[in-house]
Amino acid sequence: MKKFLRYNGLSICFLILFLGAMIGQTIFGFLEHNKELAEFGIPAISLSDYLVSGHFIQSTFENWESEFLQMALFVLLTIFLMQKGSSESKDLDKEEEVDKEPSPDRKGAPWPVKKGGWILKIYKHSLTIALFLLFIFSFVAHFYGSLKDENEKLSLKGRPLESAAQYLGDSRFWFESFQNWQSEFLSVFAIVILSVYLRQIGSSQSKPVDAPNMQTGES
Repeated sequence: MKKFLRYNGLSICFLILFLGAMIGQTIFGFLEHNKELAEFGIPAISLSDYLVSGHFIQSTFENWESEFLQMALFVLLTIFLMQKGSSESKDLDKEEEVDKEPSPDRKGAPWPVKKGGWILKIYKHSLTIALFLLFIFSFVAHFYGSLKDENEKLSLKGRPLESAAQYLGDSRFWFESFQNWQSEFLSVFAIVILSVYLRQIGSSQSKPVDAPNMQTGES
C-alpha cells in the first residue's frame, strides 16, 4: 500500500481534490438552483432531480470542456511551437527524445509499439486524440445542459422554448464557452512565460533553480 501511494500520489491527490470540489459544486449548486426556483414560487427539487437538471449539467461540462480543450491544444501545439527558456517547451537546438521514432526493441515498450502498423500510427497520436474526444464530448454535454437550463428558465417565464438549432446561435452558450476558454489559455500562457524566469525547487514543471533563464526545458 505504501508503494502504491508513493507511485500514484499525484493522481490520487488530484482525484481526491476533484471529488471534493465536485461534491462542493453539487451541494452549493443544488442550494443555488432551489433559491432561483423559490423566486418563481416553484417548490424545491430533490438532489436526484438536480443531478439531471440543465443547471447541473451545464455548470459541470462547460468547465470540463475548457480544460480538455486547453490540454489538447497544449499537447498538440508543443509539437511545433517553442518558447526559449521555458520549462514547458522542447529545446530549440537539439532533437528531443519525444521526436524519435518508437523502437519495438526498447525494453518495456508498450504493446502497440511492438504490434506496429495502423495500431502504432494511432498510438503515436493517442494522447491528443483522447483529449480532443473528451473535449468534443464535454462540448456536446455542455450544449445539451445549457439548452436544457435555458428552456427550463423560459418555461418558468411562460416564454417559447428554443430549439437546438436556435440555441446554437445564442449568445449565452458562447459566452459560457469563451469565458472559460480565455481563462485556460491565460493560465497556459502564464506557466510558459513564468517558468522562464521563476523556479520551484523539486517540481517537474520547473527548471533547476540554478539553470540559466534562457535554458529551455527541464534538464
